[in-house]
Amino acid sequence: MKLDGSVVDELITKAGEMMKMSYAPYSDFNVGAALLCDDGSIYTGCNIENASYGATNCAERTAIFKAVSEGHKSFSAIAIAGGAHGVVQKVCPPCGICRQVLSEFCDKDMPVYLIREGGYDEYTLKELLPLSFDLKISDGEF
Repeated sequence: MKLDGSVVDELITKAGEMMKMSYAPYSDFNVGAALLCDDGSIYTGCNIENASYGATNCAERTAIFKAVSEGHKSFSAIAIAGGAHGVVQKVCPPCGICRQVLSEFCDKDMPVYLIREGGYDEYTLKELLPLSFDLKISDGEF
């Protein structure tokens, strides 16, 4: 799916803005995400750390959970920005858990925009998670 350049720019801007909202006192690694719903609405998220690392939530899942909690379950794209000390240098791909959560709700060909210094790289979800775990029933089998 090819998105209009202005929509991609908006996602990238919002992901970068969300880095500033990050709560990362332990790692000082700030991440922001902007998720585009099929209806054109955008949900954002940032990473939220906790002293008990298992209670930490990533920016991508924060955005997805916000959207799902508001009734959205169909998404068109996501942009992700991240970096140490809140500075974007290289791409910040989603962790394995976030990739799996994205695969629950998103088409495998959905674009994922990973922001880097001076621009972004575009991937599909399938490129980032080629063999996602899937229990959806197909032809009566799991």
